[in-house]
Amino acid sequence: MQTLNHAHDISLVSNAFGFLRLPLNFDPYSSDADVVITGVPFDMATSGRSGARFGPNAIRQVSTQLAWETKRYPWQYNALEKIKVCDCGDLVYAFGDNQDMADKLQEHALKLLKAGKRMITFGGDHFITLPLLRAHEKVFGKMALIHFDAHSDTYSNGSAFDHGTPFYHAPKEGLIDVSKSIQIGIRTEFSVKDGFEVLDAGLANDMSVEEISIAIHKRVGGCKCYLTFDIDCLDPAFAPGTGTPVVGGLSSDKIMKILRSLKDLDIVGMDVVEVAPAYDHAEITALAAASIATEMLYINAYKK
Repeated sequence: MQTLNHAHDISLVSNAFGFLRLPLNFDPYSSDADVVITGVPFDMATSGRSGARFGPNAIRQVSTQLAWETKRYPWQYNALEKIKVCDCGDLVYAFGDNQDMADKLQEHALKLLKAGKRMITFGGDHFITLPLLRAHEKVFGKMALIHFDAHSDTYSNGSAFDHGTPFYHAPKEGLIDVSKSIQIGIRTEFSVKDGFEVLDAGLANDMSVEEISIAIHKRVGGCKCYLTFDIDCLDPAFAPGTGTPVVGGLSSDKIMKILRSLKDLDIVGMDVVEVAPAYDHAEITALAAASIATEMLYINAYKK
């Protein structure tokens, strides 16, 4: 009888438990990991179609398609040889209790950050970024925000738990400096009075990658940054599996190139949110999110 040999398992389908087939580690705080992956299966703050609670699992499952590649194209090194990464699974909270989720996520994030870890978090809907920012601000102080999205999420007309309000509340709580923050891909109603620099989708689609990168670098300067990526920044042709899709977005190719150009910024936290696999086709949205998360890993590894 042939025994299992997981050390040489490079299958595109088997053992997709952790992101990029990494082993799950349910005690990440005391681990030697530099970067910790956390899933947050939460979508009770959605204003439209629910389903993003299944996003973390979908991202992990499709990431087998990326795990075989030793050096992620076009990077010239293997990120997993430069940094130690673990996937701690999903946040556990009292399901149906929004406040408990926010409290538990903030507590989890703060514990990781105080242990010297960096985070890449999978949503879940975009509300999860608010408790993450609260934790990061306690460690890093007020940050610049680099925000990819179809929506500004600065709306004041939602509840305290609403995926359209995190960047309305975050400046008021002193978590981010809007004068140093930038939003890319917006193509729904927004106001310049909110204080963010906005490269709306029409403008961003007409700009080159280099021009967008220069604008981001100029805006955030030498600040510590938090990078949040709502998958609906991508056009629905590239990411249909999301709760509030909006046509006229950016391509996956352009987004990947923009992300790579940010590798030298002082990015202290990252998330990718709003993958709703029930509306996906052939896993292309989950694959886009997994690819974006892999780029985030490489950005973390760049300075090592």
